[in-house]
Amino acid sequence: MAEAESVARGEGGARRRGAEARRAQRRGGGRAQMSFISRTIPYYEVLGEEGLATIEANAETVLQEIGIEFREDEEALAMWRNAGADISGERVRFPKGLVRELLKTAPAAFTQHARNGERSVEIGGGNTVFAPVYGPPFVSNLDHGRRYATIEDFRNFVKLAYLAPAIHHSGGTVCEPVDLPVNKRHLDMVYSHVRYSDKPFMGSVTHPLRAEDSVSMAKIVFGDAFVDENCVLINLINANSPMVFDATMLGALKVYARAGQATVISPFILAGAMSPVTVAGTLTQLLAEAMAGMAFAQLCRPGAPVVFGTFASSISMQSGAPTFGTPEPALVLYGAAQLARRLGVPFRSGGSLTASKIADAQAAYESAQTLLPTLLAGVNFALHSAGWLEGGLVSSYEKFVMDADQCAMMQRFASGIDLSENGQALDAIREVGPGSHFLGCGHTQANFETAFFRSNLADNNSYEQWDAEGAQTTRDRANSLWKQMLADYEAPALDAGVDEALKAFIERKKAEIPDSHS
Repeated sequence: MAEAESVARGEGGARRRGAEARRAQRRGGGRAQMSFISRTIPYYEVLGEEGLATIEANAETVLQEIGIEFREDEEALAMWRNAGADISGERVRFPKGLVRELLKTAPAAFTQHARNGERSVEIGGGNTVFAPVYGPPFVSNLDHGRRYATIEDFRNFVKLAYLAPAIHHSGGTVCEPVDLPVNKRHLDMVYSHVRYSDKPFMGSVTHPLRAEDSVSMAKIVFGDAFVDENCVLINLINANSPMVFDATMLGALKVYARAGQATVISPFILAGAMSPVTVAGTLTQLLAEAMAGMAFAQLCRPGAPVVFGTFASSISMQSGAPTFGTPEPALVLYGAAQLARRLGVPFRSGGSLTASKIADAQAAYESAQTLLPTLLAGVNFALHSAGWLEGGLVSSYEKFVMDADQCAMMQRFASGIDLSENGQALDAIREVGPGSHFLGCGHTQANFETAFFRSNLADNNSYEQWDAEGAQTTRDRANSLWKQMLADYEAPALDAGVDEALKAFIERKKAEIPDSHS
């Protein structure tokens, strides 16, 4: 009897799980949530041993002879002096091998824990994590055009990232909510990631105190001891290229590294303006900058998780405007990925980047020429994977769901070729034989639902059917899709006590300081 009751409960649980899976598919535009990518395909590499060794040697020369400036941070300079570096003003020069020696304590891979353990991600190795657009002050959609972002937009993009099956991470500043005070908006932003998603998220880096608030809020969610022993936040620390770390970034880096949280040390480079015009020269500079920043994180706390990051674009030599989806930044991405693997640390780059002002053919081509190299190179943490428009000035609702659709395609591609018995399909070939077709055979019937990737947005019908259904463009269909996703959104469960504690923390922090709009 007990066994029968157990079976009945199991069947009921299975039905409930099945119903929840179907609801999740509807909320996610027709697909169930996906885990982060664990690739089964090889890396695409553009540099041989001689080329890699040359760039590494040149980076050591930059570190020794030219150095990196650590500005307006006496503590950082003192830490480097104690580590054996040569300090001249704010310029730090590094004896040969010092930086690489410090980086031996950096983990080759790490887990970023989500409050829902099933959503935790592994950053490093053969894994790829897709995260949304980061940083735009504007948003756009077909209904209202381009405008400044608000906290409502921020929440919407967090919800869309939660719902998008191939977006594995909630991201950070998915847009900049300019309707809130500059010095307080980070509180609402971090809270939104916790309340409206259960995927991993990023903290604030715009001031050391805001970084501290992010850590404090994470401790409310996960507990002090867990945060001290595990990574629950990943955070973007940009080098101010060429060869400068400023006080704001250093301050945030110190907070997170000392708390054992991950930092993406990411030179921000527009080649031709902020680095040499050549691929090899740019790789040399960004390797030196990233190594110095990651090594500094190890000075703050040996073993602190770090990610070798790069955001590298070219510029138009006629106008000075950044360009995306062009060959040279792709070569930088491929080369930097190889250098990161040799260094033994995870790598961040890529995304779905474009300079286009709308989600048009230019946006599609440029984004595809960024996203495919992202996957092939072996990027571990891919910021800007969905929603980026206008060179990063705009978070686009339509492009978000269009990009997320392409990320799902990349997920399928990364799984490689199925060589199981079912994948080999010999039974299908035997059944059909010469001169017939495979549409009705048993193997096709058993696999037809999952055999091929099916886009949520592409139209593959006849011209007549497409015309009869309104002659919609991809943008039109994307507009309908994001609206339906938000209409179907259901917030993940959050412990009531945690929610109340977060709200109390936010209320207290906001009351402590007056609003600032600069």
